[in-house]
Amino acid sequence: MSTALLVLALTFAVLALVVALAAVLRLRAIQRQFMALWPPDQRRDALAVLTRQADRSTAIERRVGALDARVDGLSPHVAAALRHVAVVRYDAFGDPGGRLSFSAALLDDSGDGLVITSIHARDESRTYAKGVLAGRSEVKLTPEEQQAIAAARTNRKDA
Repeated sequence: MSTALLVLALTFAVLALVVALAAVLRLRAIQRQFMALWPPDQRRDALAVLTRQADRSTAIERRVGALDARVDGLSPHVAAALRHVAVVRYDAFGDPGGRLSFSAALLDDSGDGLVITSIHARDESRTYAKGVLAGRSEVKLTPEEQQAIAAARTNRKDA
């Protein structure tokens, strides 16, 4: 029985040696891959490289947070910007003159802004500006001006 026990112990020892050898080979493969991440002069100080990268990551997170706060602060200004624009071109007097007359609406997010109309005739040109609040004007609007305002409020480019 002691011989059988000895053979069994020897088998386990050989098996443990094979597992240990496989682990050492795998560890060396991982070390080679790890060393390939850095230039040769920095390979010995991987902890310093990782620490520097963590510091950079923290600094980037701080900067992104600061930029996020600035963007949030700009939102009211963007809403008040005249960024909804549409132009309607037409022949004001029915003669085929190349659609030289136009009405242009320039509005903010709440529909406030102005509409500019320029009427071109054969011998003169007139330009008008009318204030717009919430998509409406105190001054009577022409159909072309109403069309330009409607197109600007829906962000249509085909007015």
